[in-house]
Amino acid sequence: MQLHTLVPAVLILGLSSEASAQEWTEYVSRADFFSLNFPGHPMVTSTTYASEYGAMFPARVYSQLSGASKYSITVVDHTNAEAIHTERAKTCPPDAHTGCTGAPWIGVGSWRVDVRGAPEYASWQFMKRGAEITFFGWSFVDLVEGRQLQLTNPDGSRTFVGIYMHENRLYILEATVPRGLPEPGLFQQSLGFIDQDGKGIRYESVYSNGFPVPRRVR
Repeated sequence: MQLHTLVPAVLILGLSSEASAQEWTEYVSRADFFSLNFPGHPMVTSTTYASEYGAMFPARVYSQLSGASKYSITVVDHTNAEAIHTERAKTCPPDAHTGCTGAPWIGVGSWRVDVRGAPEYASWQFMKRGAEITFFGWSFVDLVEGRQLQLTNPDGSRTFVGIYMHENRLYILEATVPRGLPEPGLFQQSLGFIDQDGKGIRYESVYSNGFPVPRRVR
């Protein structure tokens, strides 16, 4: 009995030490229209994101460390996808395939395919890492549909991923925790979407990017 009492006490002590190192707070990004719990104030880095069709989209990465755990959300802005692909097509060679040109005569330009397939392509990038995939499935947060992945890395740490698309912005959540620590639910489940006034968005039914937008509710 003493052994069973001691083990949880040690585990709780380790978890509380890591949790107390940085206070968890709700972080709000008016620039990228989301809110999310972070262990402290995340570092924000501007970057570019290479899409499935080779277009470069503007992106921002919000990242934070807490002990040996890592948390981040990458927001990729696809709102100007048509213009970005149109500009890119100007440098395509004459015999380029439609993945480069987005030729309109096939009925759909590659920018549309790029946006529609963005969650799947982002998921594939995690699948190629060489980690053991223990879960992959459909999910939603605040009724915005997405994908979730769980991976066990070679060092025994675990990575939890959430990928969502809202108003042509791709949100990639990634949390990696050391072996033996609980799932980062406080981070994973806290994603919310906000409007231009900073108010939270909630839909009446499931939101699927590119399809008719459901009615919003309070």
